[in-house]
Amino acid sequence: MTRGKWKDRVKAVEQRALSYQSAPISCPYKARLSRPWQPSSIWRLFPRQSDAITFSQRCRQDVHVFALEKESTEAGHRVYLVTSYSELWHYYSSHRQSLMHCYEVIPEGAVCKLYFDLEFDVASNTHLDGTRMVASLIQYVCVKLEEVYGLQCSTKDVLNLDSSTAEKFSRHLIFLLPDCAFKDNRHVGNFIHHILKPALKYLHKSSENPPEDVDDDSEGPQSKRTKRDEEDLDFLMVKRKDGQKQLFVDLGVYTKNRNFRLYKSSKLGKNAAFSVAQDNEFVPKSNQHTTEEQRIFLASLISNVSFTSQRILTCDAPEKTSNESRCSPRPRDPHGTELVGEHQASPYKELDDFVLKLVKRDGVEGNIRRWTYFVSEQLLVYDVGKFRWCANVGRFHKSNNIMIIVDLKEEVWYQRCHDPECRRQNYRSSSYALPQEACMSYMLKEDEDDQQFLMDELGNIELGPGCVASGVGGETDRSASRPQTENAQDCWDDDDDDDDASYLEALDEVERVMKEKEEIPDELMIQALTECETTLV
Repeated sequence: MTRGKWKDRVKAVEQRALSYQSAPISCPYKARLSRPWQPSSIWRLFPRQSDAITFSQRCRQDVHVFALEKESTEAGHRVYLVTSYSELWHYYSSHRQSLMHCYEVIPEGAVCKLYFDLEFDVASNTHLDGTRMVASLIQYVCVKLEEVYGLQCSTKDVLNLDSSTAEKFSRHLIFLLPDCAFKDNRHVGNFIHHILKPALKYLHKSSENPPEDVDDDSEGPQSKRTKRDEEDLDFLMVKRKDGQKQLFVDLGVYTKNRNFRLYKSSKLGKNAAFSVAQDNEFVPKSNQHTTEEQRIFLASLISNVSFTSQRILTCDAPEKTSNESRCSPRPRDPHGTELVGEHQASPYKELDDFVLKLVKRDGVEGNIRRWTYFVSEQLLVYDVGKFRWCANVGRFHKSNNIMIIVDLKEEVWYQRCHDPECRRQNYRSSSYALPQEACMSYMLKEDEDDQQFLMDELGNIELGPGCVASGVGGETDRSASRPQTENAQDCWDDDDDDDDASYLEALDEVERVMKEKEEIPDELMIQALTECETTLV
């Protein structure tokens, strides 16, 4: 071999070494989803839900939090995954070993869909027809939605999921209301308590201590209607295993950061995954970028709600001293939202303070009438009161209020307007950077060499080397990477992993001698070449 060819070969080996330094063979796998409209890859595992939520709020990508139950652990122990909807589905449809027990985490304060969790014990309720009960409930809820909010919907607007077994009847109902969603799942719970109050009253009327939210108005002018409603909702009464009566509707699922089981997932230790019910009439809109199964998956996500053209529904908890429902229709603004006096702080106090500074100036004492959190797009929408200055017209509007929209991902804010003319123009102001103290840009540092959890290419979740070395088992702030595998695009050959070890061994020997001598002996060059060519053969 001539010296020129040998130099080319040594240069290639050196380039090979540099490629290994920048991208080791065992580097974390970076997903290459083939569709350009899908987001960049984020796949982080956390031992605690609070850490996962914090990371998702500070991440500039469109990510969400999911809970995973691990087969190797006892029931109730969960690992929390942060990723995008598209990427979760990419792995969810194939990594069934570790992603078969998966839950959506419904963030506190996030706009969400109306949803129900229905169940009863089959052996204790042999006389009941679950399918007919579901149909009756959907019909009743549709009547109440029209009565309270003026909304028209039917069974075609309800995704009906089934995970029933011979022992237990189990359904999830997700209402896909046209251009409407609830302010958060607390308001969903209030609405459901409101419309099911006659059933709750019927359930507890023989009890000495009925629940506080079940008012006794038997002597009031609507007593006849109340009794009729009680009889109409008699189909919601089911029996527990101990023979006690309870509601068909689980009222305990409307809590802070609720974990709600996903479509195609089962509980740990169970084989009954949610699938589309036989009596389901909802059909998702066609989309050339997604399959029908993926469209059903996206429709089933409770907090997957877009900001665009949404009317936000509210239902406040009733006052203990008043029998009047707080879940009644209210005047709507031109934008389609119901303006109510909710002066509670949002999850982001720094942003609240910043917006108040924007609307308290020039002698005007503006306020925040309401905030709405669209977790799907990481937008915080502030409805402003008593401050009507609009950048579109360059003055204060006479009667219409404005909105301040904060984009948590881009760390900017802009103004929109309730004025009909501004809305007709689809006006939004320029984007302005948030001040540093109100930004979410500080990210949790990722330590690739000291991981809490790792997921391999088969979807198995194991303790990372950092935990094994330090002896910890789930009480650290560190998170984990995505599935790991070798990337063939970074390799010369992907036929035999032994090639890599031989190349590096030969390279190390060359570098060691080069440090000791100015010139490379011919014998060493021949030896290195022979070892490389022998390995390739």
